[in-house]
Amino acid sequence: MRTLLITGASGGIAQAFIETLPKSDRLILLGRDAEKLEKRYDAWPNKRCLAYDVMDNQALVALVTEIGASESIDVLVNTAGFGEYKDYQDFSCDEVEAMFQVNTFATMTFCRLLGPRMAQKGAGHIINVVSMSGLVATAQSSVYCASKYAVTGFSDAIRLELADQGVQVTTINPGPVATGFFDLADPEGVYLEKVKAFTLSPQAVAKKMVEVLDHPRPSVNLPWTLNFAYKFSVLFPRFSQFLSRKVFNYK
Repeated sequence: MRTLLITGASGGIAQAFIETLPKSDRLILLGRDAEKLEKRYDAWPNKRCLAYDVMDNQALVALVTEIGASESIDVLVNTAGFGEYKDYQDFSCDEVEAMFQVNTFATMTFCRLLGPRMAQKGAGHIINVVSMSGLVATAQSSVYCASKYAVTGFSDAIRLELADQGVQVTTINPGPVATGFFDLADPEGVYLEKVKAFTLSPQAVAKKMVEVLDHPRPSVNLPWTLNFAYKFSVLFPRFSQFLSRKVFNYK
C-alpha cells in the first residue's frame, strides 16, 4: 500500500486524479474544508481529510511537519492553485502575494519539508501540477505566469538534488483545463471559448498523472499542440513572441 498526500483535493484535476487511483491507496487529502472533503470522498476506504489555511505560513509549516512525523508519504501531489487574467499594472500587492502564496510558496513548503523524509528512506515521488504558463508566457497573465515559472525552476532544481537519493520529481504542465479555475480567471468565458480547441478535460490530465506514477518522467506537457508551441518558442523566441502578441493573444 502506498500513501499519497494530495493538496487542493477539492479541485477538478485532483478529483479526476483520485477517481483513477486504486482503492488500495491510502490518501491524505488537503483542502480548505475537511468536512466537504469527507463527503466528497466518502466512498474512499482509507483516507485522512485535513483542512489547511494556505495563507498562514506558520500554520502550514506546523501541519506539514505533523503530517511528515506521523505519516510515511510515498507520493506528494501538489495541485492547489488559481489564476486571474488582467493587465500587469492592475494587480495590487496583496493580489500578487496571494497568488504566489497559493501557487508557489505552499508548493515549496510541502516539497521542502516532505522531500527530505522521502530522501531518508531512499524512495518517493513528488508531482507538481504546474502549467504551460510556467513555460510560455502570455499577455494578461503576468503574475500567474511568474508564480508558475517559479515552481518550474524550483522543481527542476530539487529534481537534481534528490535524484541520487531515490526521489523522483515530475512537473505536469497542462494548457487550459475545463475546471473551476476559470470561474475566477475568466468569469465571462471569453478566453475559454477562444481556446476550446486546446482545452483539456481533467480526466485527460489525470490519466497522464497516473502514468507517471508508475513510469516517472521529469515533465509532461499537455496537449501536444502547446508542447510544440513551447519548443517552437525556445528555438524561435522573437517570432514566437510576435505570434503571441499579434496572432494568438486570446485574452
